[in-house]
Amino acid sequence: MLSKINCFCVSLVGVLLSLGGQAWADDFELKQIADGVYVHHGKHLDIDDGYQGDICNLGVVIGRDAIAVIDTGGSKHTGEQLLQAIKAISPLPVHYVINTHVHPDHTYGNAAFQNGSTHFVGHEKLANTMLLRKEQYEKLNTRLLGEAGKVSSTVTPDTPVHAQITLDLGNRILQLQAQTVAHTHTDLTVLDTQTNTLFAGDLLFAQRTPVVEGDIKGLIAVLEHMNQTTYTRIVPGHGLESTDQKAIIGNALRYLNALLADVRYSLKKGISMEQTMDSAAAAERDQWQLFDIANRRNVNVIYPQLEWE
Repeated sequence: MLSKINCFCVSLVGVLLSLGGQAWADDFELKQIADGVYVHHGKHLDIDDGYQGDICNLGVVIGRDAIAVIDTGGSKHTGEQLLQAIKAISPLPVHYVINTHVHPDHTYGNAAFQNGSTHFVGHEKLANTMLLRKEQYEKLNTRLLGEAGKVSSTVTPDTPVHAQITLDLGNRILQLQAQTVAHTHTDLTVLDTQTNTLFAGDLLFAQRTPVVEGDIKGLIAVLEHMNQTTYTRIVPGHGLESTDQKAIIGNALRYLNALLADVRYSLKKGISMEQTMDSAAAAERDQWQLFDIANRRNVNVIYPQLEWE
């Protein structure tokens, strides 16, 4: 009987590995997008409406000797689901967890990867920023996620990226680049050099309305600089990955430039911030999901900043 159970388990793993490059753990899907590169797509839900800790993209890159994870989700539970899905694909250890920036939907799955041997990697300003926001974010997680939020502790990076570093997974090099103030002041990009796949974090959104916390002019500049290099595919922080670099970056730049121009116009004409929330980048409304929520928040962030131009 035991041998039959073992055979069944082996067969099940084989099925998981053969289903079109995808693996599931409790309905948690990892999609293979390139050789040794996987992505889990979070749901397009707003953090104040239906948030369940799984709204952003999570990446997995597998080398000869080790695995790197790029963002871990918004709760320990999401991180545990990710870890189980990884185990269905490869027996290799996760040597690195890389956080692309500070926001809790990308970092609170870190707790699932604490094992004494995994290194946590992030922008040089990330650790301090996570600690400064620790109380705020942990209260938010508890309010939104209940018990799942209470056990989702803050895990800060032990490996800071000051400018650029490389991580070797065994015949597979990742290039990590710290960015200037853009989406946040803790942004980091990850390039898998073997497949020329760029993980852009929340510097780039697809389908879902881009979000600005840091500096819209800095974000535009970073995206324009990013566009000067050709990538085989780009994985945004939210939305579907794309091999059409011109479209995925161009769409984000179109929205951000429209938003910037419209807020500047409102300031010049003395139009209030509240009125501007309803009018800025209105031509983009049908192009993006969660537009009304995210766009109003963006105006709330950048209107006061641009008053000092």
